[in-house]
Amino acid sequence: MRRRVRVAECAVAGLLLLVGTACGSRLPESDFEDRPGRTPTQHTAEPLRVGIITSATSPVGGNTFTGPRDGAKAYFDRLNARGGIDGRRVDVRMCDDGGSGVGNNECVHRLVDEDKVVALVATSALDYAGASRVSRARVPDIGGQPIGSAYDTYPHLYGIYGSLAPRNGKPGWDGKLYGGTEIYRYFKREQGARTAAVVSYNQSASAAYARLVTRGLKAEGYKVVTEQVDFALPNFRAAAADLKEQGADVVFDAIDTYGNAQLCKAMDEVGADVLAKVTNVQNWTSTVREDYKDAPRCRNALWATGSSRNYDDTATATDHEAVREFRDGTKNLKSHSQWQLEGWAAAMWFTDAARSCAKTGITRACVDRFMDTGKPYTADGLLLPVRYERLPEPPKTRRTCLSVARWEDADGWVSQGDMNDECFDVPQLSYEP
Repeated sequence: MRRRVRVAECAVAGLLLLVGTACGSRLPESDFEDRPGRTPTQHTAEPLRVGIITSATSPVGGNTFTGPRDGAKAYFDRLNARGGIDGRRVDVRMCDDGGSGVGNNECVHRLVDEDKVVALVATSALDYAGASRVSRARVPDIGGQPIGSAYDTYPHLYGIYGSLAPRNGKPGWDGKLYGGTEIYRYFKREQGARTAAVVSYNQSASAAYARLVTRGLKAEGYKVVTEQVDFALPNFRAAAADLKEQGADVVFDAIDTYGNAQLCKAMDEVGADVLAKVTNVQNWTSTVREDYKDAPRCRNALWATGSSRNYDDTATATDHEAVREFRDGTKNLKSHSQWQLEGWAAAMWFTDAARSCAKTGITRACVDRFMDTGKPYTADGLLLPVRYERLPEPPKTRRTCLSVARWEDADGWVSQGDMNDECFDVPQLSYEP
């Protein structure tokens, strides 16, 4: 029972992926960092301080949010071993906010006000309550996971997937965010799926996300079967039997990792074979065999989609240099995950920004200017081009690419085509965060 405590947060954190106060009127230090005559900071041997905020001990379970932190830390360790940035090592200050808004504000205060970090990197916070404070201090937050809506709300915050929203203090456009239907288009066009099941809890966050998925599937012409299970006492076997009876050939969900494993087990028990059991980037990990140990058939029908290159792209046919670098730099970690790779990419993004400032001084303001140019960023091909623009109106349609991988027990996560080629012109559907 304990592992399903506060699945509201887990549903948002794992599936939507898709706000603190400050006192006084003193202008932020960054307003004065680039005035003429200021001594450029790169002429000193002092390390560059960066902060990483992680909900490492959040109520949804240990290690749920630590992937981005671990990937970023591994990148900075490797960078420091190679001489750092312009001869300056990166001093990584980590803070566990405990998954609470109070804890998050404490981490923001410690890192931004006391440690005076030049940037935050690879944030993965269950409740990013300090986001507005980070923005007001004009501290660039680079490559964070969009667990909530902060990266579509505030300037100076740059999530790992980009944003086209105005970011003027309100989420998205007039409080609404937008997402595309490219995942559903992919499974219809490439895998021939026509009937989709959507499994959720009878709990508000889970049910709301399931409605969004259902809406997207219907927009792509699917027949949709909805299965809702009780939050406290879920009967996954009944849901599995019904989706089999209804002829579902692809399954999407709005439930947590534990629930997914139980659903898969029930699907194996009732003989519900599907083309794909689709999961998200947070569950794109090397621990699939252990997580789904009781569901071998369903386990080998697991597919994951995202916006970054498969961390498992190490086979000859799909070998990628930047992935090799990541795997070599993280070889001492007990497991691997897509969130680790995205944390690694976030650290690389900061490093490229800092290097662009080396001649004039690596300051918050200079790093922020690099981030705010509007130019797409790919982290040497690890990411689909990430863009930060400020469109006055939300796009009605958008060409969107996606990374797709399928789990196979013998080979791990196997990429399905190249993410730069799996692209679709799809409608953008609104939802409220």
